[in-house]
Amino acid sequence: MKKLSKRTRVLAAGVTLAALGAGAFGAVSANAAPAAAVAKADAKNKNTMRTTHLTVEAATEAAEAALKAAEKENQRVSVAVVDRNGNTVVTLRGDGAGPQSY
Repeated sequence: MKKLSKRTRVLAAGVTLAALGAGAFGAVSANAAPAAAVAKADAKNKNTMRTTHLTVEAATEAAEAALKAAEKENQRVSVAVVDRNGNTVVTLRGDGAGPQSY
């Protein structure tokens, strides 16, 4: 492997230090505004929104209803209820459902 010249090493070190300094300055600048001021600005400009989520009880009720409907059709299934992001809220495995049905 070729050894770098002193000039190249000094230049590389200077560029690295400048990048680290700029990053530190950016991090301090980004945190300079108080959180309360940012929250007020977002509420004022309507940049935030509220969402509603299913409770575990409601998700369980929906899953049980789906299992009962499948049983009426003689289907052996598992049921999963997920939230709007695709995260599982409730999973129920029906009687006789195979391990692959998850």
